[in-house]
Amino acid sequence: MWFLCVFYHRLLDFRKPEVEALAELFGEEIAENESLQWRLPEHHHNDTPFHFVQLSSEEIARNIAKRSILVKGMYELWGEGTCYEELKDSIQSYPDFRKLPFLTSGSTFRISVETFGKALTFEEQKNRIQSLTYIPFEGRVNLKNPDHNFFLMEMDESEENNGLQPILQRRIFFGREVGFADRKLLPTFQLKSRTYLGPTAMDAEMAFLMANQAKATSGKLVYDPFVGTGSILVSAARFGAMTMGADIDIRVVRDGRGPDCNVWSNFKQYGLPMPVALLRMDNNVTPWRSGLKEMFDAIICDPPYGVRAGGRKSGGRKILRGTVDPYTVPEDKRTDHIPSTGAYSLVECVHDLLHLAARMLVMKGRLVFFFPVLRDENGSGEVKFPEHPCFKLVAVSEQILSSRYSRVLLTMVKVEPYSEEIKEAARLMHLEFRENHLKWLEDGNIHSSVFKSIDSSQINTDSKTFKDPKPKYRGKYV
Repeated sequence: MWFLCVFYHRLLDFRKPEVEALAELFGEEIAENESLQWRLPEHHHNDTPFHFVQLSSEEIARNIAKRSILVKGMYELWGEGTCYEELKDSIQSYPDFRKLPFLTSGSTFRISVETFGKALTFEEQKNRIQSLTYIPFEGRVNLKNPDHNFFLMEMDESEENNGLQPILQRRIFFGREVGFADRKLLPTFQLKSRTYLGPTAMDAEMAFLMANQAKATSGKLVYDPFVGTGSILVSAARFGAMTMGADIDIRVVRDGRGPDCNVWSNFKQYGLPMPVALLRMDNNVTPWRSGLKEMFDAIICDPPYGVRAGGRKSGGRKILRGTVDPYTVPEDKRTDHIPSTGAYSLVECVHDLLHLAARMLVMKGRLVFFFPVLRDENGSGEVKFPEHPCFKLVAVSEQILSSRYSRVLLTMVKVEPYSEEIKEAARLMHLEFRENHLKWLEDGNIHSSVFKSIDSSQINTDSKTFKDPKPKYRGKYV
């Protein structure tokens, strides 16, 4: 059955992958190497908020809309047209057996008018609703809690069309609401009200998107090897998953900013189940016992890649260079000891992450993580994404943050069991990736591409409020 899927107009590249992941989560059968069937309304560009998607039941459409972050609503389309005369003909030709159950005298209903790219006055909305008198509604109007919600939706007919590619003709839709988004979710979990925050805390909207891509739900165990202040795990826990995290900085996972301001406080703030464990762990030298594998249903993380925070691994500079030997911390100093660390390159970090996921994810488990993309001065240039023989890449969603820098959310599914042969094949893939990665970095540094200094010529040095130039972000979600 085809449904009209109306998206919020943001993070355009993330919309379809989220819906497809949720469709699988709620039982939609999708053949291997295939995806959901989508189609665009006539004369619409792919960036339009209106898309048609084929789903097997209303229940799946309703569940997707309720859980999704980017879906505004799912609708059973009763009619569409370029003008109200065409809309009338379309609605009247829609089968009566589909319409009449929702028009009975014992039911209540409400009709809402929504637009994209323009605004209508109350009087204009009223006139449009009154033009629908040919629909044989027999029930009563209830604006607060109706049995059935109906929506009349219009696109702007101007050429600019709110920054989208221009459409040849405007489109008007009328349909019955099947499911709608939880509009209280993001305001409740916004970062500005979070108890414990760090400089790399994941934006709530993006954290929920990542949890949806990982199909986090009740009964699943989700792991974040770079947990930080726990923003991603909070989102997974909100969807019912059990959570577990690790970080190389023991001060983050153990202490935070005090007994009432730490990772645990964030879960307590929202009344969520506490993590199964928060560990001080180095992803480069993991303490998992040999033979332990297929433990997690999903791994979700934002690896450190040198923008707001650089990666660190155990050992310290001198130990990593081999100038001093590894040492054992005396027993009486272990309680307050903070282990020394050294630089941890993006290449190593991604390799270790894929190795961890290949070993510790269950079959069909998902690995969801961000990867940085640095392009040339013209905003072009290919970037090779990391690969692993255990995984199939199922979704790539890019978030452009500046003319040269963006980050890509990669979603991988484990399709092969971990073995020593797989480990060797992954090592060879890593060597190829490392070579391409180094070539990619020859043209510039990620950090310098994201930050830029204030132009000194624009600074008034005579002002009493003069401050030294400091780096500024180029993008919002860096």
